[in-house]
Amino acid sequence: MDLSALQAFVAVAQNASFSHAAEQLFVSQSAISKRIAQLETDIKAQLFDRIGRKVALTEAGHALLPRAQRLLNDAKELQRVVADLQGDIAGKLTMGTSHHIGLHRLPDPLRQFTQLHPNVELDIQFMDSEEACHAVEVGELELAIVTLPPSPRERLSLTTIWHDPLVFVAAKDHALCHQKSSLADLAEHSAVLPSTHTYTRGILESLLRNEGLALNVAMETNYLETLRMLVSTGLGWSLLPKTLIADDIQEIKIPKVQLQRELGVVTHEKRSLSNAAQAMIRLCGESA
Repeated sequence: MDLSALQAFVAVAQNASFSHAAEQLFVSQSAISKRIAQLETDIKAQLFDRIGRKVALTEAGHALLPRAQRLLNDAKELQRVVADLQGDIAGKLTMGTSHHIGLHRLPDPLRQFTQLHPNVELDIQFMDSEEACHAVEVGELELAIVTLPPSPRERLSLTTIWHDPLVFVAAKDHALCHQKSSLADLAEHSAVLPSTHTYTRGILESLLRNEGLALNVAMETNYLETLRMLVSTGLGWSLLPKTLIADDIQEIKIPKVQLQRELGVVTHEKRSLSNAAQAMIRLCGESA
């Protein structure tokens, strides 16, 4: 089966568009159409329904998509294995990271990496940690440097690099900053927090659930720097990394409560890492 045809098929499926797929692969739209037509002839099934400008996968297309993605990932893996046998640190490294880690943890390792390994093409994708873990799991990313899941994940290998203490914070004039506060006091006030599916929010909800308490959430965003700004304006308290405390917000100390999350590397347990990936992980570890 022609890999270029499979590549075209996956690109159309991901973009729901022949023209966008052509832009992604740097070929003409007619070339994409020919590859899809040939693939449909080869497997004797229609892969897309084309209704006006809309493109949707057929049942056969849905069945083929995960298998096509695996074949393409296997082809990339073969190319990488052959290159790595020569001991070179080169080729393409596709990795994911969160915006917070990209801003606060990765600059030094990335600077060193680009200086030491100029022959590596870095493809860094910024996304939520949870999304990055899924992308590693399905083979779309070789590794992710993110907030680690609080509990083990099937098929994923997790390596802690940084311990990231979390603290309750509010604006300096917030009522919670002028009293001896408890978890029950937090539950009575509005909070601005990451969304419910995030690992950081899960840590907080687990703590409150054990105390029989519920959150009063006024606003949600997954950008921690934005949350810090919202806290500083007095919109509510939040749970943030201690590294984000600045002059305009203050820590709310809750007796006997110490929270932290783990930041580090996520890889697939059955995927051998490229020389480039191993070099990136090593430099991140050295920066801790």
